[in-house]
Amino acid sequence: MGVPTSKEELIELFSEVGADSPESWAKSQIEEGIPQFLRFLFLKNAWDSIPLEGDSRWIEHAISHSRKIPLAPYSGLGEILSACREKGVTDNDLTHMARCLQAQMLFTISYLLEGPTSYPNSIENISWGLFETDKDGRPFGKQISGLHESVLELDPTGREMRPLGNP
Repeated sequence: MGVPTSKEELIELFSEVGADSPESWAKSQIEEGIPQFLRFLFLKNAWDSIPLEGDSRWIEHAISHSRKIPLAPYSGLGEILSACREKGVTDNDLTHMARCLQAQMLFTISYLLEGPTSYPNSIENISWGLFETDKDGRPFGKQISGLHESVLELDPTGREMRPLGNP
């Protein structure tokens, strides 16, 4: 089954995947022709890879991994996290820092999906984008664009990456 084309089915689908204001997302897709469900789904899945606020299990995992395989890619993260803990940095502070850095990277990649921001003057007309593909991997439909515009809106805390306790 592909993405539904009726507003009612889209509302149901947005609700099923946990969208706030599913009616608004569906209305925009139907009335403006923007592939909002695909935008939402991409960003929701990306946010699922960012540690949740208050969840420090990722820290233990990184430290444990770096101790088991000290020369593995990314093992330096575990070493740094261990050193930070030894210096008194709290798991909440480490998690907040990781969330900020990862959300910034998500924004950057989402913006970059619109096309290159710089390239050599000797090269022209370079472009790429994020598209829905058919079963054979061929792109079709409109480009899934403007992802960077919704990155903060989909922060699971609802605070758009603003610190806890700030209005």
